[in-house]
Amino acid sequence: MRTIILAAAASLVAATPALANEARIEARGGVYWTDGYTKGTAGLAAGYDYDLGSQAFVGAEVSGDKILASGTKVAFGFTGRGGAKLGGGKLYVDGGYTTKPCDLCDGSWHAGAGYERTIVGQTYGKLAYRHYFTKNGAPDANAVVVGVGYKF
Repeated sequence: MRTIILAAAASLVAATPALANEARIEARGGVYWTDGYTKGTAGLAAGYDYDLGSQAFVGAEVSGDKILASGTKVAFGFTGRGGAKLGGGKLYVDGGYTTKPCDLCDGSWHAGAGYERTIVGQTYGKLAYRHYFTKNGAPDANAVVVGVGYKF
């Protein structure tokens, strides 16, 4: 039994380099809005995507984004994503949790979608939408961002 487990583990390790899994970092900016409130936003993110064959992927991301207004702070996001590799890029849906963006705010669950496309070499551009499901009777919020990143 032990030999079978070791052989299976060795085959997984040997197969891993054949996959095109990739880490990424990015800078992004855009607009954040809710009922009667619209402000710019800026942030950074880092993530890792795992290939599911040649046409699909799943991944995880951590991010820090700030609404560009006084009284706000960096909100940290913890996000999972999955999607398809299309036309030199990645079309995906995502979801996760974002910590509170201000002292009097609550954290929120979020869901969204986006597209990343290789620009040149390991550099990519990104367009993404995210919806924040707020609680305690506060109106839900939205954000659209564009970003530039690097894959390695």
